[in-house]
Amino acid sequence: MKIILLGLALAALAAPAPGQLATPNPAGLTYGHVHLNVSDIELHKRIWVEYFGGVVVEKGPLTAVRLPNMLVALTERAPSMGSRETVMDHFGFKVRNIERFLEKWSAAGYEVGRVFTGAEGQTNAYVMLPDDVYVELQEDQSLHVEVMGYHVHFITPGHEGLLEWYTDVFGLEVRPRGSIATTTNAPGMNLSFGAGERERHATEGAAIDHIGFEFEDLEAFCKQLEARGIAFDVPYREIPSIELKIAFITDPAGVRIELTEGYDEY
Repeated sequence: MKIILLGLALAALAAPAPGQLATPNPAGLTYGHVHLNVSDIELHKRIWVEYFGGVVVEKGPLTAVRLPNMLVALTERAPSMGSRETVMDHFGFKVRNIERFLEKWSAAGYEVGRVFTGAEGQTNAYVMLPDDVYVELQEDQSLHVEVMGYHVHFITPGHEGLLEWYTDVFGLEVRPRGSIATTTNAPGMNLSFGAGERERHATEGAAIDHIGFEFEDLEAFCKQLEARGIAFDVPYREIPSIELKIAFITDPAGVRIELTEGYDEY
């Protein structure tokens, strides 16, 4: 019995910690985070903890919420517009019991949008967070946790070209998600690209300000981008106060992207 208990304890220690980012691919890349501009950071912290099961992490001036497969970073700044006005329309989660989630959400007075059968044949729903942050939910009763980060969704008239840019720059492969053919996967996150009827705004300053990828060796990746002539909004730098190495670029449609090293330790 003691041997069995010891084995279980060692297995528990070896298992990934809740909220840890997905294992990087052979190139050292994994998905990192979504960064929100919010008018009331305390309210958003409560929502992400109470309804999504997140854990708040604060380092220096940075506030983030740790969730399985990703982090949601928060800046207290009134957004210039909601996420649906931008190319980064929404981001999504798998939930173990969508009916229970929506009952709790609506009972608190928060907005529930369309409930429908999604691209993978599961029950999906949209919910709106304060500051017009649009979030999609997809039921997955096989989850080992209640909520897990799942996808980010771009909407733009040039969606096929944008998908090609992401697969080229980040070394990813096109992999359909259910009936959606224009998607790719980074470890821990699906990136879906949908056709838009109109041009949308860039993300900087909006409710979803930017998305982020995490690297095992960010400096080396930035050197690769420089060699390819990709322009940086913010070049590679180290920020000791938040224990991160960072850089920023912007995709051709105007979605701001933060490249990081260190978020996996949050």
